[in-house]
Amino acid sequence: MNRITTLFQQNAIENGPGLLNVYFTAGFPDKNDTLRVLTALQNSGADLVEIGMPYSDPVADGETIQMSNDRALSNGMTIKLLFDQLQDMRKGITVPVLLMGYINPVLQYGVEAFCQKCAEIGIDGLILPDMPMDVYEEEYKPIFDRYGVLNIFLVTPQTSEQRIRQIDAVSEGFIYTVSSASVTGSQSGVSENMEAYFERLQSMNLKNPRLIGFGIKDHATYSKASQYSAGAIIGSAFIRVLAEATDLEADIASYIQSVKNPKVEAAIN
Repeated sequence: MNRITTLFQQNAIENGPGLLNVYFTAGFPDKNDTLRVLTALQNSGADLVEIGMPYSDPVADGETIQMSNDRALSNGMTIKLLFDQLQDMRKGITVPVLLMGYINPVLQYGVEAFCQKCAEIGIDGLILPDMPMDVYEEEYKPIFDRYGVLNIFLVTPQTSEQRIRQIDAVSEGFIYTVSSASVTGSQSGVSENMEAYFERLQSMNLKNPRLIGFGIKDHATYSKASQYSAGAIIGSAFIRVLAEATDLEADIASYIQSVKNPKVEAAIN
């Protein structure tokens, strides 16, 4: 069974706390930091990790993640180098790992070759926001299924109920719930309108669990999102931690602890 599916099932059985999914851009802050950041996230308590594939035109992302993409590309980051960096990750990494990015680099690499490489390395899923659902169903789903790689779709407040149910039907793992119609990093907090949207999704009784992303940055927003879903996704706020870090592993640990369990963090300090 896919590690993503196993994680969500186990957490539901145990009635565990909200799962924390953390995004960072491969090759940021420095080219060879990818596995270092991934390992620090696992050691610090992240439940699953999204690794961003740097792209020159990340249209869904705000200024912070665009900056990390630019830096990573300037550092010489490529898909091939990312795969090389992650080749032996399963010798120490046990948490589910996803790659997130845009479909063009995947098409250039070759969809089947890409999925095959993901399976070889131990990548559990892909998040490709500009992957059309009908194209996925008609052309790529058999390939993803063949290699055991999950494709994670996004829904927004503007996504119709019909389309949400279509996404739920074709999905496995979880559904990425975008909190608002904006780019990453542009929201702060969870508004009443967002809560109404989250409640609407809850009432639909979808078969797939959901993680809420965009605007999640601290314990308060993580906890609020977890009231309406299986957990939360942090991206831009963590990129800022990496950008400002003076001791990478220690700063990652401190931040993740402050999100998941600030009482422990306060006691340590």
